[in-house]
Amino acid sequence: MAKKKEKKAGKRMKKGELSDKLMNLFREKSTETLSTKHIFSELQLTTHPLKMLCMDILSDMLEDDYLTEVDKGKYKLNDHGTVLVGTFQRKSNGKNSFIPEGGGEPIFVAERNSAHAMNNDKVKIAFYAKRKKRDAEGEVIEILERANDTMVGTLEISRSYAFLVTENRTLANDIFIPKDKLKGGKNGDKAVVKIIEWPDKAKNPIGQVIDILGKSGDNTTEMHAILAEFGLPYVYPKAVETAADKVPAEISDEEIARREDFRKVTTFTIDPKDAKDFDDALSIRKLKEGLWEVGVHIADVTHYVKEGGIIDKEAEKRATSVYLVDRTIPMLPERLCNFICSLRPNEEKLAFSVIFDITEKGEVRDSRVVHTVIKSDRRFTYEEAQEIIETKKGDFKDEVLMLDTIAKALRDKRFVAGAINFDRYEVKFEIDEKGKPVSVYFKVSKDANKLVEEFMLLANRTVAERIGKVGKGKKAKVLPYRIHDLPDPEKLDNLAQFIARFGYKLRTSGTKTDVSKSINHLLDDIQGKKEENLIETVSIRAMQKARYSVHNIGHYGLAFDYYTHFTSPIRRFPDMMVHRLVTRYLSGGRTASETKYEDLCVHSSSMEQIAANAERASIKYKQVEFMSERLGQTYDGVISGVTEWGLYVELNENKCEGMIPIRDLDDDYYEFDEKNYCLRGRRKNRTYSLGDVITIKVARANIEKKQLDFALVE
Repeated sequence: MAKKKEKKAGKRMKKGELSDKLMNLFREKSTETLSTKHIFSELQLTTHPLKMLCMDILSDMLEDDYLTEVDKGKYKLNDHGTVLVGTFQRKSNGKNSFIPEGGGEPIFVAERNSAHAMNNDKVKIAFYAKRKKRDAEGEVIEILERANDTMVGTLEISRSYAFLVTENRTLANDIFIPKDKLKGGKNGDKAVVKIIEWPDKAKNPIGQVIDILGKSGDNTTEMHAILAEFGLPYVYPKAVETAADKVPAEISDEEIARREDFRKVTTFTIDPKDAKDFDDALSIRKLKEGLWEVGVHIADVTHYVKEGGIIDKEAEKRATSVYLVDRTIPMLPERLCNFICSLRPNEEKLAFSVIFDITEKGEVRDSRVVHTVIKSDRRFTYEEAQEIIETKKGDFKDEVLMLDTIAKALRDKRFVAGAINFDRYEVKFEIDEKGKPVSVYFKVSKDANKLVEEFMLLANRTVAERIGKVGKGKKAKVLPYRIHDLPDPEKLDNLAQFIARFGYKLRTSGTKTDVSKSINHLLDDIQGKKEENLIETVSIRAMQKARYSVHNIGHYGLAFDYYTHFTSPIRRFPDMMVHRLVTRYLSGGRTASETKYEDLCVHSSSMEQIAANAERASIKYKQVEFMSERLGQTYDGVISGVTEWGLYVELNENKCEGMIPIRDLDDDYYEFDEKNYCLRGRRKNRTYSLGDVITIKVARANIEKKQLDFALVE
C-alpha cells in the first residue's frame, strides 16, 4: 500500500524539486562516488519517468561541472577548490554572503550554514559547486579571524534581564546581557558590548558591556557610537599623549645646518578656515624672466615620530585621521599635529620639500626633493586666497596670482593627458555649540582649492617618479604608490547604456586616453543639467577605487604613470611611510621589504575605507537629525537610487537623502529592473527611474537607525 502511495507522489515530483534532492544528496555524501542504482534507491525513484528525469538532471549537473563521472554511471561531487577563504558579510534578513579573497562573485550563505560568523569575519567556507541559473551557495566551516566582536547599541534593561538593541542591520537578533555584565549601564544608555559566546542552538548571542558611551541622543555619545560601530578609536591613549608631550619643539642649529634654508623665501599656507593642522606650505621666488622656483613644503613628521616608537605604532594602527561632521579624530597626538609639526605662520618649521624650477606655462625644468627649514609668512584661508585671485588685490597678491597662473597651466596639461574631472561639491552642516545642525551649505572647489591641489599632485607625482622611474633592466626600490585601475569594462558598458536614455554617448573601448576623454566630454555635457549629479554619481560608481600598493599600475583618474601620497603626513600614514623610504633612498639606503610595505598598504587602504564610511554615517546622522524637525514638509528631489526595497530620493534644496519604501508605493505591484535602474508597475506600467524628478513629503525620521522615510506627493 505504502509503495503505491509513493509512486503516486513520485509522479508529481517536478524537475526543480528533484534537482534540489540530488544536490543535497551529493553534498551529504561529498566524498563518496554514487552509482545511478544507489541514487534511485536513496531518493526512492521507482517510476520510469522519474528515473529518466533523474538521468536528465545528472547530465545537466555534469555539464555544469557540478559533478564528475568517475566511471560509467558513477558520479561524484566535483570538489575542485571546494574550500575558499574570504570575508563573511552578515545581513539581518539572513541573506548573508561570502566575498572570496582575491575577488570574485559573492556566494550566498544561509543563516543555518553561517556557524554564527559575524560581519566581516575572515572565514573558510565549503563551496557548493555552482549550478547554472542558481545562486552559488556555501557553508562556513571555520572562523579564521574575528573582525570585530564588539557591537554598539542601546541598552534595554528590565527587572530580570537586559539586551543590547543594535542599530546596524547586520544582526538579526539582539544581544542578551546577564545583569552582572552591565558595568553600571542604565536603560537607554548607548553602550559597546563584546560578544562572549553564542551557543550553538541559541538565537541570541551573549555579551558583556565593555564601555558606556553616554545617553542616547546626546551629540558626543552619538559621534562616539559611530566611531565604535566602525571599530575606530574614540579616545586617544594616555601613554601616547604622554610620549608626545616629551617630544622637544626646539630646532637645533645642527639640524638647521643639515637642511636647505628657505626661511627668507616668501612662503604661505592655504587651508580651510577651521583647519589647525597645516600639512603643506608653498614658497615662490623669481629665478629669471619666465622662470620661477616653487617650493612645495610638507611637514617633516617623521623627523619627530620615530619608526617603531609608541606614537608611530598608534599612527600605523589608525592609518588616517577621521573627519566626522563636527570633529576630527587625529591620527597623531594633538601636540604633534596642531603644534610641533603644523606649519604655523611666523614659526620656524622643519619640512620635507619638493622644489621646482617651473615656467609660467607649467613646464618643469628641474626638480629636487630635499629636507628644509621654512618660516611661513602668512596663513590664508581658501576664501582669502580666492578673493585675491578674483580681485587681484591683497597680501602677496603677485605671488598668489603667479601660483594660480602656473596651477591652471598644470591643470590644463593634466586634462590633455586624459585626467578625469570629477568636480564634486561637498555637503556641510553649520552646527551650533550643542552639535545640532542648524543649516546646510555646499562646499564647492574654487580656484584657490585647485591651486593647492595642483601643486600637491605635482609633488606627489614627482616623488613617485624619482623613486619608481628607473632605467631599462633596473628594478625600482620599494615604495607605496597610490594606484587607480581602469574602469570595470562591464560597468562602463552599463554606464553607456544608462546615459543613452538621456541622449548621451560614451566610448567604452579604445586607448586609456580615448575612454577618459570621452568621460570628460560627458561630464562637460551634463554641467548645469538636471541629470548632472545623477550621471556623475553613476559614472563614479563605474570607476574603481584608488588604493595603496607597492605594485605600481599608475593612476588612471589622474592620468599619471607614477603617483604616491607624500603631501599629508600629519593625517595619513602612507605619507609617513613614503617620507621614511624617500629619506632612506636619497641617502643611498637599500630597498625595503616588499611584503612588509604591501601589508601596510593593504591595511591603510582598508582603514581609509572605514574612515570614509564613518564620515558618511555621521553626515547621514546629521541629515536625519536636521530633517526630523521638518516632518510633513514638502520638497522637490531626484531619484538617486533604485532598489528592490524602495526608491532613494535626494532633495534639491539640501541634498539630504531619504527613502520611499516600496510598501508605500501601493497603487500597483512594482518590480525592480536592475539593468535599467527602475521600478516598473506590473499593471499600470508606471515607471520610477534613476534621475526622475519627484516631489516628496518628509514622513518619518529615525535618528537611531539614521533612516529618513519620504512619502510620494502625487
